[in-house]
Amino acid sequence: MTSRAPDQKDCIDVPAASVSKASCTPKTILVVGLGMVGIAFIEKMLNLDEARHYRVVTCGEEAHLAYNRVALTEYFQHRSVEKLYLNQVEWYAQQDPEHFVFYTCEQVTSLNTAAHYVTTSEGRLINYDYCVLATGSESTLPPYIPPERVAQTKGVFVYRNIADLDRILSYSEEGHVRGGRAVVVGGGLLGLEAAKAVFDLETIGKVTIVNRQAYPLSRQLDDEGGEIVLRCIEAMGVEVLTKTSVTSLVSTPQGVLTGLVLSNDEQLDAEMVIYAIGITPRDDLARKAGLKCGVRGGITVDDFLRTSAPDIYAIGECASWRENTFGLIGPGVEMADILAFNLTQVQADVGGFKPRQMNMPDLSTKLKLMGVDVASFGDYFLDKRIPRGTVPRSRKIEDTPADKSSHTKSGQDGKPVWEVKIDDSDVLTTPALSKQHTLKSDSVFPQKVSSITKTMSKRHGPSSNESIECLTYRDPFSFVYKKYIFTADGKYLLGGMMVGDTSDYVKLISLVKKKKAIDVPPSQFIVGVGRKGEEDGVDLDDDTQVCSCHNVTKGAIVSCVKGGVDDIETLKTKTKAGTGCGGCMPLVTNIFKAEMKKAGHSMSNNLCTHFAMSRQELFTVIKLRKPKTFPEVMQSAGVKPDSIGCELCRPAVASILSSMYNELVVSPSHHSNQDTNDRCLANMQRDGTFSVVPRVAGGEITPDKLIVLGQVAKKYKLYTKITGGQRIDLFGAPKQDLPDIWEELVNAGFESGHAYGKALRTVKSCVGTTWCRYGVGDSVGMAIHLEERYKGIRSPHKLKGGVSGCIRECAEAQSKDFGLIATDKGWNIFLAGNGGTNPRHATLFAKDVPPSKVIRILDRFLMYYIRTADKLMRTARWVEQFEGGIERLQKILLDDELGICNELEAEMATLVDTYHDEWKAVVKDPARRRQFRQFVNTDERQQQAEVIREREQQRPADWPKQSSLAKFHPSAIGVPKSEWKWRKLATIQDLESSDTTSSSVAVKYGDSQLAIFHVPKKGFFATQQMCPHKRAFVLDHGIVGDDMQGNVYVSCPLHKRNFRLDDGTCLNDIQYSIISFDIRKEGDDLQILLPEPEELDAVIGTSKWMVKQATAEVISRGGGQGIEIAAEHLGGPPAATTGAGCDGGSCGDSTLDW
Repeated sequence: MTSRAPDQKDCIDVPAASVSKASCTPKTILVVGLGMVGIAFIEKMLNLDEARHYRVVTCGEEAHLAYNRVALTEYFQHRSVEKLYLNQVEWYAQQDPEHFVFYTCEQVTSLNTAAHYVTTSEGRLINYDYCVLATGSESTLPPYIPPERVAQTKGVFVYRNIADLDRILSYSEEGHVRGGRAVVVGGGLLGLEAAKAVFDLETIGKVTIVNRQAYPLSRQLDDEGGEIVLRCIEAMGVEVLTKTSVTSLVSTPQGVLTGLVLSNDEQLDAEMVIYAIGITPRDDLARKAGLKCGVRGGITVDDFLRTSAPDIYAIGECASWRENTFGLIGPGVEMADILAFNLTQVQADVGGFKPRQMNMPDLSTKLKLMGVDVASFGDYFLDKRIPRGTVPRSRKIEDTPADKSSHTKSGQDGKPVWEVKIDDSDVLTTPALSKQHTLKSDSVFPQKVSSITKTMSKRHGPSSNESIECLTYRDPFSFVYKKYIFTADGKYLLGGMMVGDTSDYVKLISLVKKKKAIDVPPSQFIVGVGRKGEEDGVDLDDDTQVCSCHNVTKGAIVSCVKGGVDDIETLKTKTKAGTGCGGCMPLVTNIFKAEMKKAGHSMSNNLCTHFAMSRQELFTVIKLRKPKTFPEVMQSAGVKPDSIGCELCRPAVASILSSMYNELVVSPSHHSNQDTNDRCLANMQRDGTFSVVPRVAGGEITPDKLIVLGQVAKKYKLYTKITGGQRIDLFGAPKQDLPDIWEELVNAGFESGHAYGKALRTVKSCVGTTWCRYGVGDSVGMAIHLEERYKGIRSPHKLKGGVSGCIRECAEAQSKDFGLIATDKGWNIFLAGNGGTNPRHATLFAKDVPPSKVIRILDRFLMYYIRTADKLMRTARWVEQFEGGIERLQKILLDDELGICNELEAEMATLVDTYHDEWKAVVKDPARRRQFRQFVNTDERQQQAEVIREREQQRPADWPKQSSLAKFHPSAIGVPKSEWKWRKLATIQDLESSDTTSSSVAVKYGDSQLAIFHVPKKGFFATQQMCPHKRAFVLDHGIVGDDMQGNVYVSCPLHKRNFRLDDGTCLNDIQYSIISFDIRKEGDDLQILLPEPEELDAVIGTSKWMVKQATAEVISRGGGQGIEIAAEHLGGPPAATTGAGCDGGSCGDSTLDW
């Protein structure tokens, strides 16, 4: 293998006389060993060291690149080492030589710890800043076979590397070996692999396993499990000799093996013997350099994997941690992960992180040996040390065909992402082993277990004196055996073993690691449970109330579907479901979809009647055709190209355009398409005022900024409250004051908090390592970084994040659209949680993600959500309805199965780079500030609702608990229309009218408020400003739309009552109507045909209709529930239709001031 020669400027190769500690940048990390653990560490360093602080150099003594030793048996089948390579040759060629250099066929022969350099077998001298020893281990031979005897005897082998296998294959081809017996000494994991390998060789006639225990795999299985494996092996035709051992070799004078002598003095004929009795740590290089080594072998390391010499670390099978060495690949990869993390992630751009430490690794295993699936997990020998309960010692489950068919199947093992297991918990369970796993031999050495057992929480598992229970299943006919160990109360799974059927391994090991209480009877882990029907969301009685605002039952929705209603908007009009607070819509939609399916109808997922496609499809169309304004989108993809859209599609299209181009939402081409909150850059409150919510990233704020908020709140008399997202809400700001308020805040360093938009709201955080003694990660720093990155980005619905600095989860990250929880290995990423009417616990998406990789995953998730979610769909519902669920998303966003991840990251980067503070842009633009006038024809102010004081703050009077129904008609005005006059109330310039976008303003006339609208190609319209539903003076803030018949309407921004602009009819609630007025253009002036002010005030005057506390109390007690505003003498309906409990006239005072 040709390796890359290092550049001299990096001080890799230097003459012996001038060797000194390298001081070059980047620093050099020398990895001694190119095995599985060595390459794992190198991959992690190359992946995590994005800042290029390090250059990695490695030496491997074998001629091959790093290969999979666990799959050595497969080599016998294909004889191609390239198929075992962990990375193909091309991967090495693609690496940057400034970042990675490798040598093969070159062994490090000496280590100078003082001068920080090594010497290799090729005479090369390599300086290092840090040295990582990953020298692995070598096969153990029994004491009765000295190395010189092995060298002299032909036919004696070990099973460790490619060279060993090549020697076995070559020897098996010799004439005296063909058709003979191969003996494998050792019945452990390695022994069974070796036995399977030679069993598959056509040149070997018979295979015998010699095992000193009563059954194979005695370190992973109990007697019954081992017996099942023994039966399987024997059924294959392999002879197994148990309770015996080899004491010596028999060979010819020429040194050719002919047999073995067993412990009972019998001689076993053999042409070949393979020893697989264990492995020994390779610590000779370290010992020669004076490093401290363990009593039983291995290079001594501390919890941070540091050796006794400075800047030298040891990982993998050569490392001795707390006098333990580990022969499994898992602990070695864990060590590589810890060391790479500590070298690259402790100090990162997204905040610091507590260095990771070595903990007792999980020794669970799942392998296929001799064609048999075998697994052990958790504390699988716990029943050997802890007494069982007083109930029967075990429960036997008889196997029946029904049982077999109902065994619960788990998903596939999660593929590592960022070298992380996705499906595991953040809590690492330490198996309380009765024996110590070492690399010296296949046998194990005694070890104290009390200290490990104590790591189990008393709440989550038994202490050393608590009892347990075992549940076992044995099917000798199908060669299946299972044993699961539970706490005596059956609440917690502690460990277990499986033979033959290991399909539940991933699920069960996750339960053990999470120490999570199980919510099903333990027997279900054996016999399974029948699958439930697909969740259809309609498991409710017909009389169940699904909309509390309008007391709509499920039965009403069912009846509508049976009556022919086939779209959500018609359903809302018929039942009023979802026309109040709107919180019931997810449930209403689910019921509607299920009933449509039940009735055999297909349900349209179209955006609205104006677009015959879903939001996702429209997003794709816009992305491909690149229209940049709503009229261009309508021309390109609309059902009627000249339509002006509606309250559903206009905000949705505006959101899509923002997600692509990120232009200012208050710019003239986009302003009228925004929902009211985005249009005013503030959340409209129930009295028509607005809230002011500056961004407080991560919840961190200085005293000076707190003082500014207090001063602003006091100056403008704003109600002040701390939000659940760790920022400060200022309520009650009139629209006309918003620019002045924000000018003061912008000058103090605040930015828009986007509380008004379908965008990122907050990223909540705990104090993490900044202050908390339990903190593991810098949650504040990470939260601030995330909030600063994603601020202002529009999405299908609002987004919330959370970052907790440890598993105590103080930031409630698992209830957010995206959440991070720090573990000792990195960040666990949770996605698609939310609170609200239908809360959802977030799903663990990726585990132990290094800080430097978090952003890439979240970028992909958020951008893919923006691309594909339906309008107004939270991430929780999106994931629930996503075909394939969270598992499919993991393949798309983590494994890049669709090949779009780079594109998603680039799109997010574009949005981040084009961010602008919307309020800063407004306060600096006089034209934009004018949009915030209350009335365009006067600077007078009009209070919208009575203000009351409560708890030393002011707030608006309460709405009545029951809405009063009201229809307004021009006939209610006491003067005939023939006597009305044209009155100038605005100019064309006031509306900033254009040929492409609608606009609207409010004007004051006496004590009445009117709204004026301009609709391109439709002209000017005028109506009353008050929506009668909640008596709120807000119609000029509503979105203007049209239906398929061409009727133009305004949608009330509070509860989406749609009123026609030409006659005031409410299109989706016949209980309400408003008065519309004639309007004309004279030059640049806009004139409205009106009666005298006092005549109009008597019908729609602000003082008459504004919400007052006393009035609300009267209505709530049952007065004034139905009001028809009309005049009897004009032939209209009665002047007033009284509420419940009234007999004709008004309740109480007939002059009740509305």
